[in-house]
Amino acid sequence: MEISAPKIDEKVCATKDREGGSGNKYGVYGATTDDSSTYPRARCGAAGHNSQSGSPSTPQVLHDFAEKTLLGNGSKNWPTSSGTGTPKPETNDNAKAVAGDLTKLNSDEKTIVAGLLAKTIEGGEVVEIRAVSSTFTKT
Repeated sequence: MEISAPKIDEKVCATKDREGGSGNKYGVYGATTDDSSTYPRARCGAAGHNSQSGSPSTPQVLHDFAEKTLLGNGSKNWPTSSGTGTPKPETNDNAKAVAGDLTKLNSDEKTIVAGLLAKTIEGGEVVEIRAVSSTFTKT
């Protein structure tokens, strides 16, 4: 995504600035969430911490999340983050955060993401679902 759609990469899993204080302290991705001096975060879109050291002045984004938190191959922190710090891991928290960010993309960006996803699945095909309906008959 970083190379083929950099604008989308910036919109998904962008870390947040910590609340309060002066200056920017965006979340820093790591293999686990830990409330230590660097305060690494393993949840997509996590905020920085007031006490963290070495904070970036800009958000980390999807490619950083994939590299540092999912370890480049999804072997860790998917679909649920890990660690003992704040925010605490919750079932499917990373999957929900990624899905939430994807739903905020515009129609063209969603089409690009769907196409890239289809390319990663052998024989994949992009299908648009316009409506789903069901009926219920009580007998």
